[in-house]
Amino acid sequence: MKRKGFLWMAMMLVAVGLAACGGKPSTPSLPTSSVEIASPTTEEAFANLALEGFKKGGCGACHVIPGVPGAEGTLGPDLSQIAEVAEKRLKSGEYQGRAHNVVDYLREAIVDPDAYVPSDCNGAPCQKGLMPANLSTLLTPAEIEAIVQYLYHRPEETVHATPIETTPVSISASLLSDEEFSWAKQVYFERCAGCHGTLRKGATGPALTPDVTQPKGTLALATIIFNGTPRGMPDWGKQGFFTPEQTEIMAKFLQMEPPSPPEMSLDQMKQTWKVMVPPDQRPSQPQTGRDWQNYFVVTLRDAGQVAVIDGDTYEVVTKIDTGYAVHISRMSATGRYVYVIGRDGRLSVIDLWSEIPQKVAEVQTCYDARSVEVSKYKGELGDFTDRYAIVGCYWPPHFVILDGQTLEPFKIVSTRGYTVDTEEFHPEPRVASIVASHFKPEWIVNVKEIGQIWLVNYSDPRNPTIKMIEAARYLHDGGWDATKRYFLVAANQSNKVAVVDALEGKLVALVDTPAVPHPGRGANWVDPQFGPVWSTGHLGDAAITSIGTDPLGHPDYAWKAVREITLPGAGSLFIKTHPTSPWIWVDMTLNSDPQLARTICVVAKADPSKPYKCWEVANYGRATHFEYNRQGSEVWVSVWGTADKPGQTGEIVIYDDRTLQEKARIPNLITPTGKFNVFNTVNDIY
Repeated sequence: MKRKGFLWMAMMLVAVGLAACGGKPSTPSLPTSSVEIASPTTEEAFANLALEGFKKGGCGACHVIPGVPGAEGTLGPDLSQIAEVAEKRLKSGEYQGRAHNVVDYLREAIVDPDAYVPSDCNGAPCQKGLMPANLSTLLTPAEIEAIVQYLYHRPEETVHATPIETTPVSISASLLSDEEFSWAKQVYFERCAGCHGTLRKGATGPALTPDVTQPKGTLALATIIFNGTPRGMPDWGKQGFFTPEQTEIMAKFLQMEPPSPPEMSLDQMKQTWKVMVPPDQRPSQPQTGRDWQNYFVVTLRDAGQVAVIDGDTYEVVTKIDTGYAVHISRMSATGRYVYVIGRDGRLSVIDLWSEIPQKVAEVQTCYDARSVEVSKYKGELGDFTDRYAIVGCYWPPHFVILDGQTLEPFKIVSTRGYTVDTEEFHPEPRVASIVASHFKPEWIVNVKEIGQIWLVNYSDPRNPTIKMIEAARYLHDGGWDATKRYFLVAANQSNKVAVVDALEGKLVALVDTPAVPHPGRGANWVDPQFGPVWSTGHLGDAAITSIGTDPLGHPDYAWKAVREITLPGAGSLFIKTHPTSPWIWVDMTLNSDPQLARTICVVAKADPSKPYKCWEVANYGRATHFEYNRQGSEVWVSVWGTADKPGQTGEIVIYDDRTLQEKARIPNLITPTGKFNVFNTVNDIY
């Protein structure tokens, strides 16, 4: 394909407009320039006009574009050879739009981007809506034609243009009213800080500091926020959380310097501390006739509650007010108490032995939190059962040790420190997952941004000894292998899983995985070829990765990624199985395709080469998180709806684990998310 005469062809197109493409009589023609446009008179000027258009449209936020400074995006297709790609699509019949030639194809992609959406964008499905639909009004006709011709010519044939200045400029707070700024600050904390950081320095999601966001511009940022991405970014606008106007406010907020969040002292924590039922006034034995060990404690995210549901009768026993957006619930070593941590840093403890489970104490230890654990060790070094609790915070970056019975906080330990790779100081190393060792009076604390795993000995909790193990940055969540000796934790943005030997207190391995592993607690099972394995799903790639976990019986496979199972899509948050189950269950909750987001799959352990079956759990919302009942005979799946949509707020769907047949639904729950069965959580069964 010869594409010479850049300036001559471009000037002709700009002057008269592209010829409209034919099509079916009922199909409108491609928009064309209707008036004569004053055109640049030199090739350099014309190329600069194209660069101005790329900059105005924020194109570099999503695409790689040759010759355009900072255009290194990966959300949309690489445009380096887009003309050749377009020609192949037109000839192969893959293309289903209205263009009849390459130039019209490129123009259609700008003025009517959803007319044809290709299937692949850098290894992930392309999606409608991510390309702004208003570029035809935002850009001048001359800029559109300049962009078309810039992309039509090979990079080596395109004349060198003067680089566009990309130095970030100060975004004034006056762009937002006080009310808009306050809204954006609070919503960012609630919805965004978990992935991007309170200081916006990035973790699971990319950094959103002004040097990164300002070159992208308001339009590109708003488009990404509204539509989400195939790699796990939620589509906040499509889900109804943000209006288009609110999306633009958030896009502007992200281009401003992050506001400085406050610290929290021990005295401030104690001001929030409440004991509703003192330990000596609590029952000495269970007061209920129900099987309380088969209770499910269910997060009702947007209601600020947890529901306690009877696993035998499916009755909602009670709903208890807790902190905002509860993240996890952890049972005490005895199973009697449930420790519930909200994203607002509020910790509640619930007594399941009461006739109706009730909250007996609460305290706020930070402004943003994700993890809680209790002391579980009982052995020759002492009995620490239910004696202490620990909360890991996102902001301020610290963990807090509390009395396990009353929740009185008494020790704060900062996690600020230096990264394992560059030894660079990090002001916000957040605490992600925490687990209690079965071998020693220790908690395994994962310090996210600096990539260290801390073994915190709580035998003397006011003077804890801490062993720091270097792993990989962006540690997130994980779980035990089947023997409960080895803890496997995903370093998600490093695309690795770290393995720690809790008995010997050392790092065993760093295992490479596909993009952004996100295991929850993972899934332990026996692979027919590789023996005992632990598996994780991924936010960034459509895959399940299994890692060998048997160094004695299967040493050749131990601590290696031995199997990768392809899923219909990426965006997996949770994976689950049970020792007696023939299946591995996996979701795709954060996939940008609404149908895949509410689809779950099962993989047969006997034939783990591919998914055995996939199906939609509901006709709305997102399917997420699995939990077995105490007997291991049922799997409970959440349908995560929208709190303000009656009939579609959310529900739990219960399946027979052997037949995969639906058994029951528990309707009208407000955005149910994590579900934690008492027996399985106490015994680390996953």
